[in-house]
Amino acid sequence: MYNSKLTQLNSGFQKSGFRPAFLLYYKYMLDNGEKLGAFIVPTGIGASIGGYAGDASAYAAKFSEISKLIVNPNVVNAGCFSGINKNMFYVEGYTIDEFFKGKVNLIPSVKNKIGVVFDKAIPEDVLNIHINTINAVKCVYGTDIRQWVITSQDVGVEFKIEANGISTGSVRNIKTILEASKKLLSCGCNAIALVCLFDEPGDDNPQYSQGIGTDPVGGVEAVISHYISKELKVPCAHSPAFADYNIYPDLVDGRAASEYITPTFLPCILLGLSNAPVISTQNGFSVSNLDYLVMPYDALGSIPVFEAVKRGIDVFAVKENLTALNVTPDKISNSIITVSDYDAFLRSQYHNRLVQIHLLHPSGASSTY
Repeated sequence: MYNSKLTQLNSGFQKSGFRPAFLLYYKYMLDNGEKLGAFIVPTGIGASIGGYAGDASAYAAKFSEISKLIVNPNVVNAGCFSGINKNMFYVEGYTIDEFFKGKVNLIPSVKNKIGVVFDKAIPEDVLNIHINTINAVKCVYGTDIRQWVITSQDVGVEFKIEANGISTGSVRNIKTILEASKKLLSCGCNAIALVCLFDEPGDDNPQYSQGIGTDPVGGVEAVISHYISKELKVPCAHSPAFADYNIYPDLVDGRAASEYITPTFLPCILLGLSNAPVISTQNGFSVSNLDYLVMPYDALGSIPVFEAVKRGIDVFAVKENLTALNVTPDKISNSIITVSDYDAFLRSQYHNRLVQIHLLHPSGASSTY
């Protein structure tokens, strides 16, 4: 089985033009029994951890020390910061759903060619800040940002928080984003960053800055990125732009702080997209390679959870991470494992990993950690 996997991957990589280094990378994973996990915190549901601005990043980083880790952008996006690292796969929510269904695979990638789509409605001074941001990220990180375009029409984003505490919204002219994205793909880009103009949140959730309630713009951001992921099958992520780019001077909750010290949230998605995996229907990692899925305790009514349960993949529900939803393990499956907090999961996984390393490499187990 080992050799057949390598032969299949080698053939696929040669056909797709990917460098042989990725075959060696995958071979290393197979040789060492390295795990692949998924750490998901859905956006716009008021998660107490991961519902603000990169506030799940520190936990995700710990998880990435024990396994390769699939994360949705909401987990690591943090305004001008990013919690992404080289052991994580930055994957948009629609693509994650397709991955769990077994319809797409993920091919590790580095230095993606990023294109940026700007909403025509963005004022010139705000646009200039974002262009400066692009140039800064290119200069500091060496990120390959090939081109930016402006949509032919205003996108028209509207958002709100429903009575149940869930963030949602609508997009009046979503096809203008698709047209602009296609232009970037035709110019050689293979990942798309989206920036649309949003009204100021105002009274939608005045307590958000204090770490209470739901991010008012998260739900409609997911609508935008899901649409492009579905239509174009490329890595993508969205960052909102606001006409008021003044820095907020008051003290805020640390979980939301990264959004209150910068006039643009574009850096985090550019850093995430730079090494986001390429989406394939044939090659790369598949859901059959996945070892575990970690979710907030009461946010289990999603495709990844249903598919993981069906496929016998371990699903962990973290009780300390509560949301505005009420879909708990008892409503889904008795196979879902409840853990009190993320650290409890990590303690158990470190133990299991050490045992596994000892069985695979008895003589070198003590020097691995």
